[in-house]
Amino acid sequence: MLGYIVSVINPALGKAFAQSEGLRNKTDTVDARMLAEFCRQKRPAAWEAPHPLERALRALVVRHQALTDMHTQELNRTETAREVQRPSIDAHLLWLEAELKRLEKQIKDLTDDDPDMKHRRKLLESIPGIGEKTSAVLLAYIGLKDRFAHARQFAAFAGLTPRRYESGSSVRGRAG
Repeated sequence: MLGYIVSVINPALGKAFAQSEGLRNKTDTVDARMLAEFCRQKRPAAWEAPHPLERALRALVVRHQALTDMHTQELNRTETAREVQRPSIDAHLLWLEAELKRLEKQIKDLTDDDPDMKHRRKLLESIPGIGEKTSAVLLAYIGLKDRFAHARQFAAFAGLTPRRYESGSSVRGRAG
């Protein structure tokens, strides 16, 4: 990458940093200088492009979710469909079910073909409540590298840790 380090930061961090520096103007030049100063001071982690295997798995997981959503929509249509529409809906449901099974096999084969991915999948599936579909989604977004330094970082990424907001007697912006 020609010797440049690329970092991806949360835009809210950049905005908060600009405000903390007292920057009132917003232009491309001001933003570029502010981001350069942010990186100089904070040293955000370097971004790494996802492994091709991760990108392929993510594409399959996204496609599986899209077809699952379509399947749900078609099932809902059966409740109000006219008799003349039923054969078309039923045929589409059959196709969707077959395609979902094909995608599930493709996802499993993809994760089985890579020893590290297979090992991570088996570890995830050893957790009660995590099956093949959930492990595939997690692997697609966590990846092969150790993306998170701590379990708490992963929990926050997954939206499993609520944000606490308390100040004096105020809880979530309301006086207690």
